[in-house]
Amino acid sequence: MRLLILGGTEFVGRAVTEAALARGWRVTVFHRGHHEAPAGVTTLLGDRTSPGGLAALSDLSDLSDLSDLSDLSDGSDTWDAVVDTWSAAPSAVLSTARLLADRVGRYAYISSRSVYADPTPAGLTEDGPLVEGASAAAGQTAYPQDKRGGELAAEAVFGDRALLVRAGLILGPGENIGRLPWWLGRIARGGPVLAPGPRDNPLQYIDARDLAEWTLDAVRDGLGGPYNLVSPAGHTSMGELLDACVRVTGSDAELRWTDPEKVLAAGIEPWTDLPVWIPPGAMHDAMHRSDVSKALATGLRCRPVAETVADTWAWLGSIGGRAPQRPDRPPVGLAPELEARVLAQQGLG
Repeated sequence: MRLLILGGTEFVGRAVTEAALARGWRVTVFHRGHHEAPAGVTTLLGDRTSPGGLAALSDLSDLSDLSDLSDLSDGSDTWDAVVDTWSAAPSAVLSTARLLADRVGRYAYISSRSVYADPTPAGLTEDGPLVEGASAAAGQTAYPQDKRGGELAAEAVFGDRALLVRAGLILGPGENIGRLPWWLGRIARGGPVLAPGPRDNPLQYIDARDLAEWTLDAVRDGLGGPYNLVSPAGHTSMGELLDACVRVTGSDAELRWTDPEKVLAAGIEPWTDLPVWIPPGAMHDAMHRSDVSKALATGLRCRPVAETVADTWAWLGSIGGRAPQRPDRPPVGLAPELEARVLAQQGLG
């Protein structure tokens, strides 16, 4: 297949690119040039936020090897599918989709489960109520509305040829948010570690590589519409995640499991101060108790958490131990002095 990836040089986009190349697909990557694209792709440079930023997608005449794309003379689509990881202004998705409407077979938009309206109950399916205030033509506003607006943009142009990949928490090698890398770095330092309970608190996430494989299968098979994409309920727990971090780092870390009420009383913020973790309750139900039966029925496969953790640790080692940080996302992680104070107060230090 001939695949166009909008992005394709970081985390999810790169995982999709590498998975497509491994299948022998012909891959074109359209990006801003801030990061090097994987070897073996055709590269087009442009900035969707700038006037004329889509010019490289409009005029392909200056490509040195059109055989990497298609034989344009036969009147076929330039690409069989496009994968779009955009998470800012929906208007950028709309303008790109319109440009590609007659030259791409299917449009896969990497969306988010954040598009569901609050409260998001446990077990919510793809038919659940969605956030209000989203528009396909809007500029950047808030993340849920931006992602829903991106969905609307893809659907407005491609209709049932639009695939909406509603991912939850995404982990794995290449992560540029810092959640799993923070836990690995903290545990690698060793000593007593504040571990937020309960230990068996269930987690749902998707390894970026599993997301990539499912998305490629879906565009190959002609799927359209929305799909929740995280691991099945019960796939892993907070305890299994942190135990795996201890094993792969080989540190002398000692997990000090602490009741969620005591963690919250100390002023520690779930999700940001202690990445991934959300205490039991409505917010946890929204993030970690999603219905994914639709994706499972179409072949979603999720690797064990131990593999995700081990491969992320190996990746961190290969880049010097410091994970990249997206400039549009704040750093995550608990300040060492606050952790030490809470452990001391609980007699766990």
